Amino acid sequence: MLRVNRVSKTFNRDGINEQRVFDNFSMDIDEEDFICVLGSNGAGKSTLLNIISGKVQVDGGSIILKNRDVTDDAEHEKCKNISRIFQDPSLGTNPSMTIYENLSMAKNKGNSFGLSFLINRKDEEYFKELLRPLKLGLEDKLHALVSQLSGGQRQSLALIMAVIGEPDLLLLDEHTAALDPKTSEIVMGITEDIVEEKGLTTIMVTHNVDHAIRYGNRLIMLHRGNKIVDIVGEEKSTLTKEKLLALFKDADDKSLFS
Repeated sequence: MLRVNRVSKTFNRDGINEQRVFDNFSMDIDEEDFICVLGSNGAGKSTLLNIISGKVQVDGGSIILKNRDVTDDAEHEKCKNISRIFQDPSLGTNPSMTIYENLSMAKNKGNSFGLSFLINRKDEEYFKELLRPLKLGLEDKLHALVSQLSGGQRQSLALIMAVIGEPDLLLLDEHTAALDPKTSEIVMGITEDIVEEKGLTTIMVTHNVDHAIRYGNRLIMLHRGNKIVDIVGEEKSTLTKEKLLALFKDADDKSLFS
């Protein structure tokens, strides 16, 4: 589905604040992989998502999506096939518009449309059917402003908006980090249901070790721009926090001599 091939990226090159994040970094992602990415601050997690989504251009290497080189595609071109949800709920929705209007925009992503969609109610039942499985009552608030919703409701709506166009790839950028623990668990449960139901290829960046262990079929840990842990399948299903920390320590010790 996705190949990150020998990618290099340095910020502020040749300046006093030069920061090399990736140097010939590679990873392959299979179709329907649900990958959790862990790492400390500065490990390259968000930069990786920025590179894949086109927000940041690489210095070298390539990004191959479904056998097509999209390395030089602009962010707005990539967003036709890649959806992303951010930590801040307001970045994935328009607070000044209604739930209905937000869903209408998401449904028409990549298409030309005018303001007429704002008063067109033909999709109302369709949107209700999309929202009903969330069990948050949003289907009864279609014409409420998104600004009136809680953070968890906004992120749940952002999830529906992100997948309504059936993207090739879903990027989750610490999308529960700004939520309280109880709401975070609810949103993660909704995330898992949507990803499994639609068979979405997903990359989720998180600082939550428990979430990284519990969700998805693969776990990757980044450290100083390197992939030092990559656990998949049955090995991940039996993973514990203690095992993961031991793996990280062992890999980090080895990286000191590489």
